Amino acid sequence: MATCPQGHASGDDEYCDVCGLQMAGSPAPAAATSPAGSAAPTGAGAGAVVEDCPVCQTPRAGQFCEVCGHDYSGTAPSLAPVSGARWEAVSAADRAYYDQVIAEGGPDAHVVAFPPYCPERSFALSGEQVRIGRRSRGRDLRPEIDLTGPPEDPGVSHLHAVLLAQHDGSWTLVDPGSANGTQVNGKPVMVNVPVRVGAGDRIHLGAWTVITIREGTP
Repeated sequence: MATCPQGHASGDDEYCDVCGLQMAGSPAPAAATSPAGSAAPTGAGAGAVVEDCPVCQTPRAGQFCEVCGHDYSGTAPSLAPVSGARWEAVSAADRAYYDQVIAEGGPDAHVVAFPPYCPERSFALSGEQVRIGRRSRGRDLRPEIDLTGPPEDPGVSHLHAVLLAQHDGSWTLVDPGSANGTQVNGKPVMVNVPVRVGAGDRIHLGAWTVITIREGTP
């Protein structure tokens, strides 16, 4: 088993199985030549164009895309949109997050209580978008991830955030302008700025709600 310059273990002695970089000691590819027989210019100064992944638009760094695994050689098919529910979102109450919210204060902090019992609830992620929030009869709003309760987190907006399906089967989170904001893995989400989420990511919102993204059908 050989090791590439990035430290990946590879069964291929010429190119890394993980990142596609050329293995140390492998012969360098022959330089391209012009019709006159001289070597073609290379590098940024010669007008080199950075190739982006056709699936997720990540700049190319080897034979395989570092984000979605697309194979630039064409020997493996690109990822296609996933049909059906492949992901689930599990909501629960997070005491540590609640303590943080209360410590930061706010006009209603003294009246918001942590629920003594809050069962986990699982929601399938399917379709083009999955809304997160609380039901509103007046606005005829029925979010796919309905956190109405009981118990009900008063800090969750009726339309708090939206999960958007991507062509490669992954998801991004958008906060359209909730009253109390949203966090992903402890980092605040800017309004209307998509944030990529995947298995194991934790979305905090409201006064004590946490939503964990998991791979698998509920």
